[in-house]
Amino acid sequence: MQPGAWLKAFLALDPAEFLRKVTCPVLAINGSKDKQVLAGSNLRGIRAALEEGANRHFEIVEFPGLNHLFQTADTGWPAEYGHIEETVSPAVLEKISSWISRVQ
Repeated sequence: MQPGAWLKAFLALDPAEFLRKVTCPVLAINGSKDKQVLAGSNLRGIRAALEEGANRHFEIVEFPGLNHLFQTADTGWPAEYGHIEETVSPAVLEKISSWISRVQ
């Protein structure tokens, strides 16, 4: 692949095209301070695509105060990552665990 080709292909990708075909249960999560994947637009897009595809087995959660790595953050900017001791917020681990238990 030529330099830049991956980025070009990535930017052209429309995840909604694939999400409309998903029929299994989905848990979509974002941190509200995520600066890499903006929670509002990302979660709205996921919800819309799943609904368009007639998937009714999904849950959408935005975790307040968490960054891209699901850590409690001040700013959410990647420069902050190395200064945060928390690996993953316990609230996220609890949500994932309870969601898996419920959909099994």
